[in-house]
Amino acid sequence: MCLDEMGPEAAKSHPGSRLIKALPTAEQPAERARQEIDYGRRTKGYIYGAFRPATGEAFTAPFPRRALEYWTPFLEQVESWVGSDTQRIYAVLDNLSMHRATDVLLFCLTHPRWEFVFQPTYAAYLNLIEPWWKTLRSLALKGRRFETWQEIVEAVEQATAYWNAHRHPFVWGRRRRHQSRRSPGIAVVASIRVT
Repeated sequence: MCLDEMGPEAAKSHPGSRLIKALPTAEQPAERARQEIDYGRRTKGYIYGAFRPATGEAFTAPFPRRALEYWTPFLEQVESWVGSDTQRIYAVLDNLSMHRATDVLLFCLTHPRWEFVFQPTYAAYLNLIEPWWKTLRSLALKGRRFETWQEIVEAVEQATAYWNAHRHPFVWGRRRRHQSRRSPGIAVVASIRVT
């Protein structure tokens, strides 16, 4: 299981990828790429998340700040989300000081099935929740404008529910794309017929 925080996420405009028509037609003139000006950030917060790469299940919870007072209650929420059928929980974490605090060690003592695995410094790619955050941002935030933190929370909840409804095991590494067969170039020796 991978645990981490996404954030800070602010209530602001998130750029999208809507295509514009660059060439004019008889019905519609050419469009100009534009985005409404967003003067400042309104409110912000953090989304904490747990991700099970083997099944693709995800759990997210919003909090106003990244602080120890919110991290241990989040771990309790993940404990109840995982269920009692799992014998051992290996939680992959980064080296944030909050993840190594005394309250977290006390949590480990009271929940013996948990074991924290800390990734090496500057190796965020080892935690599979990082590419999942990119997917979640795309599902929840991309191309939208948020006025309040509550709107972001609702968008993330809907995106997480959508992901869990369509989940699949998360494969580490880049996506395998179909590569078309290359046609032979001029350097290929032609077939020679010997008589």
